[in-house]
This record gives sequence, structure tokens and C-alpha cells, in this order.
Amino acid sequence: MSESMSASWSAVGASAPQAKVPAESLSNYDLILQCQAGLRPSKTAFAELIRRYQSHVDKVLYHLAPDWSDRADLAQEVWIRVYRNVSRLQEPEKFRGWLSRIATNLFYDELRKRKRVDSPLSLDAPRTLDDGEMDWELASDGPGPSEDLVTREFYDQLRAAIADLPEVFRTTIVLREIEGMAYEEIAEITGVSLGTVKSRIARARQRLQYQLQTYLDS
Repeated sequence: MSESMSASWSAVGASAPQAKVPAESLSNYDLILQCQAGLRPSKTAFAELIRRYQSHVDKVLYHLAPDWSDRADLAQEVWIRVYRNVSRLQEPEKFRGWLSRIATNLFYDELRKRKRVDSPLSLDAPRTLDDGEMDWELASDGPGPSEDLVTREFYDQLRAAIADLPEVFRTTIVLREIEGMAYEEIAEITGVSLGTVKSRIARARQRLQYQLQTYLDS
């Protein structure tokens, strides 16, 4: 009799629903896993994901396009892409880097569609350091209208040159120069060795220097 009762209580315990942890109480890792469960992310979990990472998306897009009036539209498209593809992310702990790549690639996809971009790109890398870092600032003593035009044209050409880079080079140079990430962090995000990251960044800088040599020499 006792064995029968024990079995009955075990069955009840096994079928009892587990208390669901609120999305806002989940760790970032577990939140990603919850968004990956099922055919589509749950509305609650995905809304929490947006709440946690919206500022990061805004930061990436601001650095890339500080004066674009439609950055909010781009950010919305970023999250649409995340919603459609988050189930394919095999390493949830690398979500932030994956999100950065989506935002970066979306920006350059949009840039290719536009004939002209009028705003400067914020790249603060020094120009003549031993490791090959580049200075994107054009030196000038009290720039007048003509100097402003040259600077504007330079940044237009810079953006176009970055947009033309192969995706692996474009991603690493943006993560390094725009987001200011360390080489080690970029290696972890992109899933390649530290040496490969350094090589890609060096080759990207070399290609950009070649394409922008006229402006860099002026």
C-alpha cells in the first residue's frame, strides 16, 4: 500500500508544472536560450532581450552614422534580423558580438544603397604609431569652407572604402576602430585566432590606406 502511495505521489510530482522564472530574472545566457526555444522567440523573452541590448545597438549605429535621421529604423531592422535568426546562434555567450555584426553589416548594406553620405565617421586611431594604427583626422589650422569640403569628401571616401572591404575584414576593422574592442575580444567574438585578427586588421588598414592615399598625403 505504501509503495502504491509512493508511486502515486511520484507521478503527481513529475507532472506538476515547474515555476517559470520571469524573463527579467534570467541571466543573459539563459535569456538567449529561452529566445531560442520553440519555433520563434517568446514575446516576453524577446522584449527583455531588446531592453537589455537596445543601448548597445544604438551605440554601434551612432558611431557608424551619427547624423542619419533614420537610425531608429535601422535599429528596428537589426532586431527583425535577430528575431529571425537567433535560433541559429550556436554560442549564446557570444550574442553581443553577433549582434554587433548584424548592426554593422546592416549599416554597410544600407550605405551601398545611398549615393552620398554627408557625415564624418568617428575613427580615433592614431595615424603614425608603430603598430600601424591610422589617424583619420585631417590636420588643419582653422579650416575654411574648402578644407571642410575636403574633409567631408575624405569621410565619404572612407565610408565607401570600408563598405567595399570583404566582410571578415570589414567586421574586424569596425570592431577595432569604431567600437574600440581589444584584439583578444575580437578574436573571441569572431571565433578566430588572435594572429588572424591582427592579420585581418593590418590588411584592412593597408587596403584603406591605399585607397585613401590621396587624402592622407594632403
